[in-house]
Amino acid sequence: MNVEVRDLRVDYGEVRAVDGMTFSLGEGKIYGLLGRNGSGKTTLMSVLAGFRRQSGGTVRVGGRPVFENGKVTGEICLIRDAGETIDIDKVDDALYFAEWLRPRWDAAYANELLERFGLRRKMSVKAMSKGQRSALGVVVGLASRSPLTMFDESYLGMDAPSRYAFYDALLADFMAHPRTIILSTHLIEEYSPLFEEVMIIDRGRLVVREESQTLLARGTAVTGPADRVAEFTAGLTVLNTRRLGPTASATVYGDLDEARRRKAREAGLELGPIAMQDLFVHLTEPSGDAARAVPAGDAAAPHGADQSGDAR
Repeated sequence: MNVEVRDLRVDYGEVRAVDGMTFSLGEGKIYGLLGRNGSGKTTLMSVLAGFRRQSGGTVRVGGRPVFENGKVTGEICLIRDAGETIDIDKVDDALYFAEWLRPRWDAAYANELLERFGLRRKMSVKAMSKGQRSALGVVVGLASRSPLTMFDESYLGMDAPSRYAFYDALLADFMAHPRTIILSTHLIEEYSPLFEEVMIIDRGRLVVREESQTLLARGTAVTGPADRVAEFTAGLTVLNTRRLGPTASATVYGDLDEARRRKAREAGLELGPIAMQDLFVHLTEPSGDAARAVPAGDAAAPHGADQSGDAR
């Protein structure tokens, strides 16, 4: 299901959580939504799901407005970090209401996921650990088979094996039943292999909208003798440098042309891929360097220093 957002604005009193955001998402892709705490991620996803009315601008999902439009919201599933089922008595009740609300609900797949995550239908939701509630949210989100499915840090309570089980289940089910999926996460390196495209927002504005591989290609890790690394990277945008004895590794942002790459090889330096988390930190750093480094593409104008966001 496609998503169209134009000049979106969301205010909480005098605080502007989303500020003039414009973007479009195509169908059948997995999108990563990245941002620091307070960037506006949760507010944005709440508006996309119809949980909150925007203060200005337009939001359309499948070509139709979302807020107070039951025909559209029935095709959207948002699972938030606190879980959507904490006030429900039993797991069985959570699944009953999920099936009632979601026209594409797959009960057989829900049962399969319950077994995978070690959940039982008669378990009390209130007595569950945070990890178990997170797993239940994942079950509801995946089994909903909603054309627009969003997970807002909903798997943070899960331990590593459970998160990897979610990773595998999501990818396998997406391949079998393509739909538009948005993942908001702080576990960037763990989940970045899932992302086909990445959106980075900062202080309520869109900083980057880019295909994952294109974004990663903008950075390079330069490794070798510390003095040669320092000489090679002089004048380049260096995100960080790590040193171990006589060896250093510098993370460089920006395209390296063939002449520079040849110079690196001649100096005995190794060039390698960059971690997405390093790019994310650079593009959202408070100093404002992101404004100089925004890549070309579907991104909003650089943010101003006075922007503020919501609690997440």
